[in-house]
Order: sequence, then structure tokens, then C-alpha cells
Amino acid sequence: MGEVTGYKLLERIYESENSLVYRGRSQVDDLPVIIKILKEDYPTPAELTRYRQEYEITRTLNLDGVIRVRGLEPYKRTLAIVLEDFGGQSLKTLFSKSCISPAKLLDLALQIVDILGQIHAQNIIHKDINPSNILLNPETQQLKIIDFGISTQLSREKPTLKNPRVLEGTLSYISPEQTGRMNRSLDYRTDFYSLGVTFYELLTGQLPFPTTDALELVHCHIAQQPVPPAQVHSDVPQVLSDLVLKLMEKTAEARYQNAAGLKADLEICRQQLQSTGALSPFSLGTLDISAQFQIPQKLYGRETEIDTLLAAFDRISEPQSGTNSELMLVAGYSGIGKSSLVAEVHKPITEKRGYFIAGKYDQFQRDVPYSAVISAFQDLVKQLLTEDETQLQTWRSRLLSALGPNAQVVIDVIPEVALITGNQPLVPELGPTEAQNRFNLVFQNFVRVFCSPDHPLVLFLDDLQWADSASLKLIRLMMSDRDMQSLLLIGAYRDNEVSPTHPLMTLLAQLLKEGATENTITLTPLSREHLSQLMRDTFQHSTEAIGPLAELVLQKTEGNPFFVNEFLKNLYDENLLQFNESLRLWEWNIDKIRAQDLTDNVVELLIARLQKLLPATQEALRLAACVGAQFDLATLAIICQKPSGEVFEALKPAIQTGLIIALSELNAELAIEQFRFGHDRIQQAAYALIASDHKAEVHLCIGRLLRDNISAEALAERIFEVVDHLNQATDFTSETQERQQLAQLNLQAGLKATSATAYQAAIRYLQMGLNLLADNDWQHTYELALSLHEAAVEAAYLSQNLDLQEQLTEVVLQQARNVLDRVKVYRMKILARSSQNRHLEAT
Repeated sequence: MGEVTGYKLLERIYESENSLVYRGRSQVDDLPVIIKILKEDYPTPAELTRYRQEYEITRTLNLDGVIRVRGLEPYKRTLAIVLEDFGGQSLKTLFSKSCISPAKLLDLALQIVDILGQIHAQNIIHKDINPSNILLNPETQQLKIIDFGISTQLSREKPTLKNPRVLEGTLSYISPEQTGRMNRSLDYRTDFYSLGVTFYELLTGQLPFPTTDALELVHCHIAQQPVPPAQVHSDVPQVLSDLVLKLMEKTAEARYQNAAGLKADLEICRQQLQSTGALSPFSLGTLDISAQFQIPQKLYGRETEIDTLLAAFDRISEPQSGTNSELMLVAGYSGIGKSSLVAEVHKPITEKRGYFIAGKYDQFQRDVPYSAVISAFQDLVKQLLTEDETQLQTWRSRLLSALGPNAQVVIDVIPEVALITGNQPLVPELGPTEAQNRFNLVFQNFVRVFCSPDHPLVLFLDDLQWADSASLKLIRLMMSDRDMQSLLLIGAYRDNEVSPTHPLMTLLAQLLKEGATENTITLTPLSREHLSQLMRDTFQHSTEAIGPLAELVLQKTEGNPFFVNEFLKNLYDENLLQFNESLRLWEWNIDKIRAQDLTDNVVELLIARLQKLLPATQEALRLAACVGAQFDLATLAIICQKPSGEVFEALKPAIQTGLIIALSELNAELAIEQFRFGHDRIQQAAYALIASDHKAEVHLCIGRLLRDNISAEALAERIFEVVDHLNQATDFTSETQERQQLAQLNLQAGLKATSATAYQAAIRYLQMGLNLLADNDWQHTYELALSLHEAAVEAAYLSQNLDLQEQLTEVVLQQARNVLDRVKVYRMKILARSSQNRHLEAT
């Protein structure tokens, strides 16, 4: 059967999708052991990471109710975890397809909840509680929890939207927020939902949602109510049935808030059963007051707006509705809850088997063409790549059929598409106008592939007030396409940051004129009533008791939901809100709070909060803010000039406090690679930690480090990002060679923007390149000067800036060394004259 170093394998006792489990014996002390081995001969890095994580977390827990590990050993080309053998069998095996009595459930439940409470007390979220991961020794009745492979030491995570086939956890037991399809972060209360499903199965002998279809199962978790256990099996007492359903509430706020509160209700049930032999109804959760500071994540006062949004989705989902595609705008101040509102559309999308993709424009990267659109469709490609091979082949065929020989036009803008289509031939060069027409046609065909009544598409573009002009043109293109079906494009923007002449407002006026379907939801601040409701739910106090504090919070925050959250967190951090353990309630001194010099500016509040962090964490966040709203560990390690493991350790406090959000799982080094700031205002505050007169130098340093430390291929892909950093510091770039190198990079960025039909951005990059040239560069770097001018002439023509085109053309005609070098600008000159109906001059 084989050996793991120091251990002999005796018999296989279990086989899962990923693992083989054996009983064995130690060759050192002859003690019985359980050996868990990865099934694959060549496991993926993710599978190896999961095993290492399981070993590390289990080793550090050191609890009687958690299986103990003896070691992590290499085995052939994989890994083996060696665990104690205490004679346990899984509840799945012991009670498969059978019901257990309420008395037996209560005995098991009290043990499980006690252990789970101890695990949560050590800041571990299990994330995979189910009957297979709970072991019981039938003789001693000793119980232990196993399998910490996807557990996390982060107090809060934000699951990303994924194909149900690759979701972390066991799908039948997974909480709604763990699916990534709820507007919720994930915390320790996810384990209570999974525990509720486990209790449901033990009591009834069946799962609450017995479907085998993965997407349907996800929809059940987030939107369907299970049949109460008491209705499935008449022997289940009503109060126990209600307790299970309370654990399985869709929102974490409605479940038990801590293990102690749940344990208290289970104790009451057991005492009743022991004293009377029956269970009588009683009010659940009366002792379930959490000492943990938790602000509810649900939306307050947005019922009408949610209905409007869901109605729009219904219209584009039904082919008979007569609506092919629709633009829904969500307007409001920063922090008013635009993104949170949009996330409410996840439930019907899952039911309709649609796709939700999102991209966000960055306040510090406004020149990058199509940034949010590219990000959104990159997400879609990642979702599609997790489909099975049959489905993936269907998408490949649809894409190639729709794009024909022009697939490379889309791949040039969204390189990830090639992962589905495979490498595609280069497209022939066309004239400027023809190239733009081709791009428009091909991109329309590309989007249509993903939009149909069978799988409607919701595309969410956030912070449209910072969108580049090319993106706005693309939105107009999609919304004016009469053949586009089942597309809901949701755009969020800050209405206080756009004037009537803002490009976004101009676009909307054009769309209305063209008859596109467009609606706007305008979000207003929380009313006193809704703010009081939020605070009642947070502190479990009456309206009267909460009144003075709610009034103060409203006065300071003006009812802005993000500011309300940050303000309350600040009060808690300053010990102005405290939990009284003996009385089991939250307390505060309103006079003491009023006496504090509390700012009514959210960015100032955030800056003060950031300044309390460790210096290393502050430095990492400062530099991350320069990178963008979303950033990755590898880039941050380059610009911090530190090993990625050290940078990740510096980021951990910011993850724990919600300042930044993890967007990926652990890698092979047990670090997270992808992050985003929790909110624009947090990024703004982190950026403000850099002194104004030092910002340009920081961007210069970042630009140089990226330029010199990434491959030529990566540089070509990230050219806008690198050039944007360097362009902010041209006053500090004095060496002729570096200025010429930067001019060359701006040329590269300008050409890439032109090929993507982002002409305004192209002009900006090319003009920056021209400004970097010295007076004598026509003599010393003739080819660079000529290329920059030629590219700028073309971009100026394409953006209809004919005065600039004429001005640049004259420079080339004066400086060019031969007639062939003048040909390209003459061609643009002819096209410009023709476009103005000055045909005789053109001739």
C-alpha cells in the first residue's frame, strides 16, 4: 500500500474528490494515525496550498475539540497530513440518510457549538462546516472538528463572484454570503449557516435543498426558504425546527450572533427535555447579545430603489417585454451606497443563469482607456474559464463565429479573451476611419455573444464621473445597438461632481435623443428613522435609548451611510462605545462623546484612523493608493522594495479592519495576491498621507521601479499604468536619456490608445512625448521625433482636432528629411480636407 516517511499505511477508510484517507501507524511510537493524502499525482499549486494551510491552522489551534496534527510529510509528488486517530467517524458516515432524535442532536450540538465558539475565539472562520468534517467516537462520544483547508484567519472576507463549480466549501452547506452573490462580507457567522444545514440534515435525514444543479443550489441558498424541519419530519419539535431555521437565515444579522447565545438556547432545550421529556416553545436568542462590534450590512431605506433596479433586470430578461437592452444610472454622493444597491441584483441574476460583471474607474488613473470595461470583461472570461470543457467549447465556437477573422481586435483590448479563443491571426491594417468602424462592429458582436434571454448580462461600471472619453463612446455604442439583447448596463456616478457640460452628461443627452432606454435612480442620505433603525440593530437598544446618539451621528455625518459606518467605528476605537459584559449590553456616555472634538469630514476621520496603524502598514497603503483602487501584491512588493511575504504581513492589519479587501485566496506562500480598497474615500485618505510636495517624486519612484522590474511583455500590457506614474514627475526627470526613454514610452502608450480607438487619451500621451523632446531632437533622435509627430497627427485627425493636426503637420513638413517621411502626414491632410468637404484642396 505504500509508506509516508515514518508511517505505515494500513487501510483506506475514505475517498473524497480531492483526498484519500488512510488509517496508519507511526513507526516511531507505534501509535495509530490518520493519513490524508492528495489524490492527484500532480496536484495543482492551489491544492498544495490548501493542504499547507490546513496543517498550519490545525497545528496552531491546539484545542481538545479540534483534530491534532502530527506532521506534514512529502509523499511521492504530493503531500500527506498526519493526524491523530482518536477512533472517530464522520457524522456523515454514522448517520447517513437517517434521522437522529432531538435528544441525540442536542447532545451533539452542544459539543459542536462549544468547539466552534473556541475556534471563533481564536479568530478562525472554518468555512466548511458539514457532517463530513465533524468526527465522533461512538464509544467515548468524544467529538472533534476537522479539515481547515479553506479556513481563514481574517476576521472578514469579501468573496468574489465565481462559477459555482469552483466555489470554496461544500456547496450543499455553503452560506449565502460565501457564494459571492450577496452584498455581504463573510465573517464567523457563515459557520452558523453551515451548522444549521448540518442540524437540518441530521434531524430530517435530508438536505434542505436537495437539487444537484450547482447554480440552482446557489440560488436556493440566497433566495429560497427551506421547508421547516418540523414539516419534513413530525418528530422534530417546533422550537428545535425554529432554532435550525434561525441558524439558516439568509443574512448574518438575523442568525445567532455568537456561540454563547446559541449554546444558551440549546441548554434550555436540553433542560426541558430532561425535566419534562418534551420541548415547549420559548423566545429564541434572548441571551444572544454579541460583544463583538458589528454594524449590519443590510441596506436601510432603499426598498423603492431596489424594486426599480430589479424591475429593469426583469425587463431585459424577458424577450417578450420589448426591451432589448437598458441603461440604468445610479446617482449620488460618495459613500451614499450606490455599489451596495447595485449588488442587490445578484439574486435574480442567479435565478436567470445570467452573468454579473463589474469594473470601476479610478480617481487617479483617468487617462487609461476602457479601464473599467476591460476589468469587467476580464472577470467574465475568468468566470467562463471555470466552466466544464463542453460549455467552454460552446463559448469558443460562439466567439469565433461572432468575431470571425477580426478576433484579434478584441484581444488587443482584452488579452484574456485569447484564453478562450486561442491565438488569432493579426488583422490587416486599415485607414483610421475604417479601423474605428471595424472596432465598433467587432466589439458590438463581442458583447452580443454574452447577452441573450438564456443568460442575460449585467455590466456594472462604477464611478462614471472618472470615465475616459473612449469608454463613454463605447457605452453609447452598446446602448444604441438595436440588435443588442438582454443587456442591463448599470452606471454609477457622483452627481455632485458632474456639471451639465461634463462628458457623461453630454453622452446621456445624446442617448436620450437616439431613443435609448435610460432610467436614473438618485440615492439620498439616510433619514433619521432609517439611521435609528441601523443603530438599534447594531446596539440592540430601544428607539428612545438610541435617540440622542442617533441625533449626534446624523448631525456629524448628514446621513451618509459610509460616513455613518466610519463614524461609529471611530467611536468604538476611541472606547466611547463599550460592551458591558456583566449587564450584556452596549453603553456610551453621550456627554463624553459630545465633548470630543469629532470631525465632520470623513477623509479626516480616515486619515486619523490610518495614522494609528503600524508605520509599515501605513507605508504599504500609501504606495497602494498610488497604484489604484485595485492592486496586487507583486506590484506592491516591487514598489515597496521588500519581499512579498513582508508586504503581506504589513497589509494584514488593514485587511482585518476592512480598510482593504482581499480579492483572491491564499497562494503557495500562504499570502493573498489581489486587493482593493474598501472605498474610494479610504484610497483618497491613504493617498493624502503623502505630502503634496512629495507626491510627484513618489510617482516617479514607482514608475521607475515598475519600468525596470517587469518584463517587456508585461510593460507593453501595463504601459498606461507605468507611463501615468512617470508623466506626473517630468519636472524631476532632467537627464536627456531618461526623457527620451519616457518620450518613447509615451509613443508606445499613444499608439496603443490609438489602436483601441481611444483618441483623446492618445493625444495626451503623444503630446506629453512631444513635450519631452528637446529643441535639437529632430537632429539627434530623428526617428523618435518623426514617429511621435506622425502618430499625433493621426490621433488629432481621428479626434477631429483639425487645428492641432494642421499645426503638427506643418512641423513634419518642415523637419522631414525626405518625401517618404512626409507621405503619412500628407495622407492625414487629404483625409482632413475631404472630411470638411474641401475636395478640391484635398485633390
